[in-house]
Amino acid sequence: MTPPHPDPLARARLLTSPSVSPAVVHELERITGRPAGPPDALAPPDRPFVYVGDTLPEELRTPRLLWFHSVNAGTDALLAAGPWPEGALLTRTVGRMGERIAQYTLTWILAECQSVPEHAAQHSRSEWRRLPSELAAGQTAVVHGTGRVGSAVAGLLRACSVRTVGVGRSPRAVPEGFDRVVPAGSEAERAALAEARWVVSTLPLTGATEHFFDDARFSAMRGATFVNVGRGATVDMAALETALHGGSVRRAVLDVLPDEPAGPADRAWRLPRTVITSHSAGITADEDVVSDFESCWQAVAEGRTPALAVDTRRGY
Repeated sequence: MTPPHPDPLARARLLTSPSVSPAVVHELERITGRPAGPPDALAPPDRPFVYVGDTLPEELRTPRLLWFHSVNAGTDALLAAGPWPEGALLTRTVGRMGERIAQYTLTWILAECQSVPEHAAQHSRSEWRRLPSELAAGQTAVVHGTGRVGSAVAGLLRACSVRTVGVGRSPRAVPEGFDRVVPAGSEAERAALAEARWVVSTLPLTGATEHFFDDARFSAMRGATFVNVGRGATVDMAALETALHGGSVRRAVLDVLPDEPAGPADRAWRLPRTVITSHSAGITADEDVVSDFESCWQAVAEGRTPALAVDTRRGY
């Protein structure tokens, strides 16, 4: 995660993916003080380059790549596509994603507390019947992932007087927004899952988190609602289906799935008491790309590793 040396950065070409909007390209040119070119504008052949985009084409995975800034928050697909060029910096766009995902999570939690899905179903049947409601305050949410997004989710829930328990892999001080943090795989995590009214996943996809939510974790729950706003492949979908049928998971709200987009034949559409929202909880806006690239550019120009740098060995 060492930033590029200022000398090669000063003479580097700026290349952008066709997926980057003209408005963003204009801002990138302003920030870097140089014109942007398409991915095939690599001449002269010995000149280093900085690339901004959603994917990294194979022909750009060369020693001349100084830095790739992803317009997305997740980088698992980038790293899974092949060996990362040695020495190349990888940064990502987060922007206000934590805030957006936190609001999404709170929306579904409050909707459940106020029986919104049931009221909507009654309306469709022209049926008048009182339905129960519950308070979110005083209940427990277990949030897996204690980084930027997880902390934002926990902070908003805590503002509604929900007790927040974070689950993390590495020992660390309790991040803002959490009442406490327990280690993944510990008895403390298992006890927290048994107590939880809601279990929220904000986990990235790495070798360590694939199928993280398995039979053991779902069986530890006692009627919690499961919300996944991280990555789809962190969930063993067969284990989730078993838990929904068995009752250890009360409901599921899935913004992400292992295979996207989900076709009509995908079994996920037929899971009981489940809502799928088509990967829309934290859509990245143009202003997020610009603001995060600018902060990274400033850090690199000063010889610092950006806060949004990705450890390509760990995957996040």
